[in-house]
Amino acid sequence: MARIRQTAIVGTAALAVLAAGVAPAYAAGTTIRKGSATAAAYSGNVQASLLGTATVSSSLGSGSCSQSTMTGSINSDGTGLNVSSATFTGTGGGACTGSTSATITSQNLPWTGGNVTFDSAHTGGRDATVTIANFKVKAVINLLGGVTCVFGGNLTANGYNGNNASRPVTSSSEAQVGVQNATVNKQSGSSFLCPSTASVTATYALRGETVAGSGTFNQSLYVTS
Repeated sequence: MARIRQTAIVGTAALAVLAAGVAPAYAAGTTIRKGSATAAAYSGNVQASLLGTATVSSSLGSGSCSQSTMTGSINSDGTGLNVSSATFTGTGGGACTGSTSATITSQNLPWTGGNVTFDSAHTGGRDATVTIANFKVKAVINLLGGVTCVFGGNLTANGYNGNNASRPVTSSSEAQVGVQNATVNKQSGSSFLCPSTASVTATYALRGETVAGSGTFNQSLYVTS
């Protein structure tokens, strides 16, 4: 059941991952750049790929998804972060595994209205906040013949540049979105057996396209003021 909430994270997407809440106000001067603090601004398609595994825990147990990818777009000033596709699976594309297995699917795409906001205070070592707005996922859990749980809302994560020593996965030099024990909430359409909340942890690598519209995400990204 736990993998359900992981998705929401998004979960995450999905990169990745994020503390659930209302999207923060846009910070003046936020700029998405092509890989360094002095590079040209970047606006266009982006992809978030899961680094490692996404774990979810709730009153029903815990579990993890080993594969997750989210794609969308963003403006160079950090506004207009939209997610057009999101997948969450176990190894080989199967169900996420743990105390029970679960098949997770994204709902109501695209998720629009998100943003990336530079954090000049570098709170907790981060460089920015990353908000995925209006996300919604459904998980069908292999329990009692199949239990359906739906989670959604606004999800805010910590953003890290690829050279930030505080980034969650130091073996990757890409920009990262990190979700650490974020709370996600049950939505309408869920079984009464689903817990009201779950805790999610995950990290996503964030990349853009070197050639706009190519579908090849090989452009490193960097957030500045």
